[in-house]
Amino acid sequence: MGRCQLGGHHFLFIVMEYAEQTLDQILPHRALTSDEVREMLPPALDALAFLHRNKLVHTQLKPPNFLVVNDQLKLACDTIRASGQSTAIISKSSPYDPPEAKDGTISAAGDIWSLGVTMVEALTQRVPEWPDAELETAALPKTLPEEFLDTVRRCLNRNPANRPTIADLEAQFNPAAQAPVISDPPPVYREAPRLATPPHNAPKRPPSVAVIAVVLMVVAAVGFGLRLFHSRSTSQQPAASSTQTSQLATAPTTASQNPQTAMPTPASALHEEIPDVPRSALASIRGHIKVSVRVTVDRSGNVVGVTLKEPGSSKYFASVATKAARKWRFSPSDTAESRDWLLRFEFTRGGTTGHAIPQS
Repeated sequence: MGRCQLGGHHFLFIVMEYAEQTLDQILPHRALTSDEVREMLPPALDALAFLHRNKLVHTQLKPPNFLVVNDQLKLACDTIRASGQSTAIISKSSPYDPPEAKDGTISAAGDIWSLGVTMVEALTQRVPEWPDAELETAALPKTLPEEFLDTVRRCLNRNPANRPTIADLEAQFNPAAQAPVISDPPPVYREAPRLATPPHNAPKRPPSVAVIAVVLMVVAAVGFGLRLFHSRSTSQQPAASSTQTSQLATAPTTASQNPQTAMPTPASALHEEIPDVPRSALASIRGHIKVSVRVTVDRSGNVVGVTLKEPGSSKYFASVATKAARKWRFSPSDTAESRDWLLRFEFTRGGTTGHAIPQS
């Protein structure tokens, strides 16, 4: 963190971890299986238990805030507040907000409500509905697995006092967590303790200083294999297609199982930069992701212009392909005119390929 000056303006900045993927990036493509949700809950509950023990509340448990960072499940924590704090500073209401939020206070029970909504959405790709605002019971999707019905209904009880606590849920989904409570956070939290500091305790900023928005602050839950979002067996999955991809990664595989390869390219390509994609990201692919990038090459063979022609179905893979395209190098030309090449990249679970096609 620090201060900087850009274009004559003064800013405060914070550098934080980058989340490769989030839960809301996979749900448009498919729902999680029951096994995946059971695997997701223990680390999430562990992080919430730490917050609640310290009288803190997350306030915004929803798919965009379930993050994957370096093979760990983490929760974005820029919305953390002290329990009982007024919700006046919270953004506009959403389906994840508990009924009592409209009264102006927040509590740990509100996190339980949000977790219940997130569980329903993760398992069915839909949030629960209340056709009548006075109804005590939500209209749950028919595709919600029966084994989660009772848990979800208890989490979505309109009376905060009747909802289960984090300890109750841990006893159900994470029996190993039932150990003596410790006052200090486990080592994984010590890696970045300042990130768990609630915003309301932060020092006041000088009114003349513009502030760069804090987009992502994370609290580590526990070490978490990314197999969570890709444990569904082939027999359970729909037919693969180039448009059905997920942004949530799976556990890394060995290099021998996931080679990075390149297709043969014309002799004019002196250096072929194949995108360096984490194996966990490749393992999340279903089918093929094809990205085409048009590059302009100068007389010496250097790429001087890049245009994304076909982004494919994933912004992430389009981005890494574009970055790699800038590093290609071609044989020098005898003429002063620039040349255009079309670089075609293909991403599969087995690896990444790329080849160049000269353009007229």
